[in-house]
Amino acid sequence: MPSFHNLSIKYKLTWLGVLTSASALILACAVFVAYDVRNFYDDMVRSAATQAKIIGYNSAATILFIDPHSASETLAALSTEPDIIAAGIYTRDGKLFASYAATRSSSTAATSLPKALTLRADGHRFEKRYLELWRQIIFERKVIGTVVIQTSLDAMRVRLLQYIAIALLVLLISTLGSIAVSLWFQRRISRPILDLAATAKSVTDDKDFSVRARAESRDEIGQLVETFNEMLARIQEQNEELQKSRDELEQRVIERTAQLENANKELESFSYSVSHDLRAPLRSIDGFSQAILEDYSDKLDAEGQADLRRVRAATQRMGQLIDDMLDLSRVTRAKITREQVDLSALVRALGAELQKVEPERKIDFIVAPGLTADGDPRLLRIALENLLRNAWKFTGKHPTAKIEFGITQNNGNSAYFVRDDGAGFDMAYANKLFGAFQRLHAMTEFNGTGVGLATVQRIISRHGGRVWAEGEVEKGAIFYFTL
Repeated sequence: MPSFHNLSIKYKLTWLGVLTSASALILACAVFVAYDVRNFYDDMVRSAATQAKIIGYNSAATILFIDPHSASETLAALSTEPDIIAAGIYTRDGKLFASYAATRSSSTAATSLPKALTLRADGHRFEKRYLELWRQIIFERKVIGTVVIQTSLDAMRVRLLQYIAIALLVLLISTLGSIAVSLWFQRRISRPILDLAATAKSVTDDKDFSVRARAESRDEIGQLVETFNEMLARIQEQNEELQKSRDELEQRVIERTAQLENANKELESFSYSVSHDLRAPLRSIDGFSQAILEDYSDKLDAEGQADLRRVRAATQRMGQLIDDMLDLSRVTRAKITREQVDLSALVRALGAELQKVEPERKIDFIVAPGLTADGDPRLLRIALENLLRNAWKFTGKHPTAKIEFGITQNNGNSAYFVRDDGAGFDMAYANKLFGAFQRLHAMTEFNGTGVGLATVQRIISRHGGRVWAEGEVEKGAIFYFTL
């Protein structure tokens, strides 16, 4: 059975009416029964007190003349009272002088009267099955004995059962009437709300904002329906405007895509032009400069030879810049093909290649085993090669160095890192590390074009990750990246 808050509003209204009327009726019945029971108990006490007073008045002489037989006859008069189940007269010293016990069969039987009684002031008490009341017998202002009367509570129990039966019958009739009235009212209250809910569901399912709910009244529900219809009309207008904007945007996207394709084609043409048309003059300059140095060195003084060497160094540096620009362009436009890449094996291979180039360097390579990642193997190789070359370069002025590749946790995510103990950098300039052609060291300290880390940043970004660095001057640097 569904919980109350999941029921339809018509059932909630019905239950509300039924529970309200039933609660009011039960409360009224409870108050009435409690009041009647209280009055019944008071009447029982008053009746028993009257009987005790009469018996005490008629028994005074029998106690004074020590006539238990007459006292028993006086108590026998209580047989006319159907609710009295036992009675007794006690002398001044508390001994039972005479007693009476009802002989009729009853579901309630009083306990035996005590043989002795401690004299006490007038009073009464309710036991589980009977009322016990005691009154002093006074003669000439002296207490000469006590009368004890026990009255059955069966009549009260019968009366309570009758009240409960009547209350249940009234509750049943009232509940049926309440259900009928609630059903009549809930149809007129819940129907507009149910129609509104059905309209809202239709709008949600069909995405048709042209439908409207029916307003059948001018009350709060009618105002709600009118407000809902106004909201639908406004949404419909906004959707029409949005669709119009979407169509225009799609057309603009088509136009911009065509423009980007043309721009890419022009960029490719430019790249080929740079690759072939610019490299050829540079090679010529470098080649003729070398030829002059070799063939006419005896005709040039030292200053002239130095100038030619500077020309050759500049052309070679410009050629390297062109190559780096082309590599950066290719990385940006290259298509990514993802697969599982063994980064540990890749780093070990790159480290071995660097060691072959400069075997005299004392480098301690530390590579964490079994590190893999999902990415493009060619681009990840380029990124790791640039990071390792960067570490190799900036540890070049130390007689011994350490380069480490591993993994750590950063804000709950795995981050790979390349750490070195080389020249490091000032963290105040960390934001310039990954900019193209940005350098934190002079060419006279460390060579390079400033494109390697920019290439790393673009590769990692294309993989959906990020790269950052930490360092301290002459204490090394650590480059982190995520994929």
